[in-house]
Amino acid sequence: MADEAIAVFTARSPQRILREGGSQAWALNAARARKAKYLICVQNQNNPDRDFSDATGPHGSVILIGKISDVIPAPERADEDRWMICFDEFAYLQPQVDPVDVWQGWRNPVRYTTLAEMGVTPDGLVWEDAEKFRDEQLAPKHSGSPQASATLDDGSVPPLTIAQAKQGLAAFFDLEPEAIEIVIRG
Repeated sequence: MADEAIAVFTARSPQRILREGGSQAWALNAARARKAKYLICVQNQNNPDRDFSDATGPHGSVILIGKISDVIPAPERADEDRWMICFDEFAYLQPQVDPVDVWQGWRNPVRYTTLAEMGVTPDGLVWEDAEKFRDEQLAPKHSGSPQASATLDDGSVPPLTIAQAKQGLAAFFDLEPEAIEIVIRG
């Protein structure tokens, strides 16, 4: 089918998914996922772990669609047989036509489906190049772009000032540095 898709129920924001180079870390059938043409990201606002979740869209709504380019071991949890669904082009849906309440309470957060079943029509979608939104430090290695390293040769993290830490965290969570509070307990 031309509109084969894989839908994921994600607690991450579209901005974070774009920065990371795809949606991760899913337990799925990688061979089957690679056959799908589209990734449909549906927002999950119910994840209580605020360090993990930065959800911004309405619960149960389609927040992002990507044209799948690869399915690779998830950099975040590579040791756990988890997968990252990468895409090279993406589209935001228009607010007036966004499919809402598309997640029907399925137990598994990964669903093999079609665009039509999820209420998405590809006509009129404006596709953008996902590469320009990637954070080179977070992007998957398969992208062919050089990876910046935040670690020293011995594997340790270099010392940071509070201002540097706030800037890095703000960029990661798509916030202003003033919104970051750091508490140090000694």
